Amino acid sequence: MILKSLSLLNYKNFDSKSFDFDSKINCIVGNNGIGKTNILDAIYHLSFGKSYFNPVATQNIKHHEDFFVVNGEYNKNDKTEKIVVSLKRGQKKVIKRNGKAYEKFSEHIGFLPLVIISPADRNLIIEGSDTRRKFIDSVISQSDKNYLSNLINYNKVLTQRNALLKYFALNHTFNVDTLEVYNDQLTEYGTLIFKKRDAFLKTFIPIFKERYQAISNGNEQVDLVYHSNLFEEDLNTLLRNVINKDKALQYTSVGIHKDDLHFNIEEHPIKKFGSQGQQKSFLIALKLAQFDFIKAQSGVNPILLLDDIFDKLDEQRVAQIIKLVDDENFGQLFISDTHAERTENAVKQVHQSYKIFKL
Repeated sequence: MILKSLSLLNYKNFDSKSFDFDSKINCIVGNNGIGKTNILDAIYHLSFGKSYFNPVATQNIKHHEDFFVVNGEYNKNDKTEKIVVSLKRGQKKVIKRNGKAYEKFSEHIGFLPLVIISPADRNLIIEGSDTRRKFIDSVISQSDKNYLSNLINYNKVLTQRNALLKYFALNHTFNVDTLEVYNDQLTEYGTLIFKKRDAFLKTFIPIFKERYQAISNGNEQVDLVYHSNLFEEDLNTLLRNVINKDKALQYTSVGIHKDDLHFNIEEHPIKKFGSQGQQKSFLIALKLAQFDFIKAQSGVNPILLLDDIFDKLDEQRVAQIIKLVDDENFGQLFISDTHAERTENAVKQVHQSYKIFKL
């Protein structure tokens, strides 16, 4: 799968910009603040229908404009695929494939597999469990439509159960039968999600460890450890056991929405015990393992976006990454960097065609 061309209209800092890309390596270079990352984010937008960096959709519209349009033309399975993402202030976002709008955005997820490696990934280490759950969910969802559907349904029921608990508290009332209806639905969806996450991580963790060893030259032992209430009891039992606690808190305190993924180095949290270089290597290994997993599931080489990674890593680790992607197993690669010369020197080591775009 190849992104052949990209055009932007009123997207972030661009009023109008078009690119024709190389099928292998594309380097976006220029000073800070000129929009390199915005180009990569536009490519991300075409795959996921949203920004990787800014969850507020309207903030991706250029200042003083009313709309944005991101247009991409792909070659996938020897077919041309045209994807357009557009948003007008006060209206819903629209994603079109070959001129036809999707009814549900979830139908588009996984059609254009993509992995991004960015300094923003550090949030996976420093922020709460919600960020790490989203990482697991995004990887599985790219190759499993049922998983995404179950997740959407689980979150809907969770919102309804929480609203009911608040209603009980406000009105000094309680009806166990109504609550049981939600418990049953949460158990149905939650159990399927838990089993899928558990199975996914059993496959994913060995891939991740192998990638980390390659980047770090095998100097440290790392691990990912999945934590979930559902290892202890089935979800229905857990929900019944915490009913008094949930009534007091006015929200649901157990379930797969409380799962976490612990990042460890030498059996200790990498957040506290890992150096900056080890943390960066950990995150890159995590994303390269995501690439490997999605490729194995979809049979398609995901597009790989490397955002500003040369500034964040020492030369040896950069050389290791370049070496890893100098391989027919990788497809199309996009790199952003502040130094054109450094980027060109790095990609010259790779025996692939490349283009450099200077902003």
